[in-house]
Amino acid sequence: MTRVTTTWTADALAALAAEGATGALSGERGIVYLKAGRVVHVESAFAPDLGALLTRSGAVPPDGWWEAVDRGGTQHRVGHRLVDSGRLAAGALEVCHLGALFDAAYFVLAHDTRAQRFRPGAVHWLGAVRSVPVDVVVRESGRRRALLDRIWPDPAVDTLPLTRVPGTGSAALPARRSRILTQVDGVRTAAQIASALACRTYHTLVELRRLAADGLVRTAVPTAPVPPPGPEPPGVVWDDPDTALLRRLRDALEAL
Repeated sequence: MTRVTTTWTADALAALAAEGATGALSGERGIVYLKAGRVVHVESAFAPDLGALLTRSGAVPPDGWWEAVDRGGTQHRVGHRLVDSGRLAAGALEVCHLGALFDAAYFVLAHDTRAQRFRPGAVHWLGAVRSVPVDVVVRESGRRRALLDRIWPDPAVDTLPLTRVPGTGSAALPARRSRILTQVDGVRTAAQIASALACRTYHTLVELRRLAADGLVRTAVPTAPVPPPGPEPPGVVWDDPDTALLRRLRDALEAL
């Protein structure tokens, strides 16, 4: 039976984790799937799903992905189907899955939205690949929000269509940032840009906020002005901001 809730998503997840619950918690910006109180999958319209990342990057051909969905979806074993068919190594699936999970969780959790309902027993068609403790997901989402706000404190960049600022150039930009800037057309959002380039959403957000801080990009829909960001704290590395987290997760999972 569906349970209606009005608490913040992070608080609702903590309560469900304490219960060891299995099911799907829906919020304003996505759905978190739990198994025995641990996060096994997260979906958000603001982040490309695992299928888009795998097929557009060339890791799995589109026909291979849809074959796995057709044959394994009703049994909630799409991930296992990809591995069993030899189309994707188990380790590659786990890394891609964790990346997609944390990218989607950022939108679900970092903006402090309210949970709407919990469906006990609901299972995602992908199936369980790796589970992550709720507190790790919540903490990582908060860390990402803090890092992004240090670059440019306007979260509207994350979700609204973006446009280039007239009269600005891009000759001196690093390759990744320049490639992302070419996708800014006044219509695409950060998620659509990430999907088009088969990039991780969080990496794309980092570069888009840098472009906004440099005055090269702004939201196509006017928003309230924000103060310029302060200096970045010494010792912060921005190029691959969540690589260390994935390494720690991998090491912890191998230890388990």
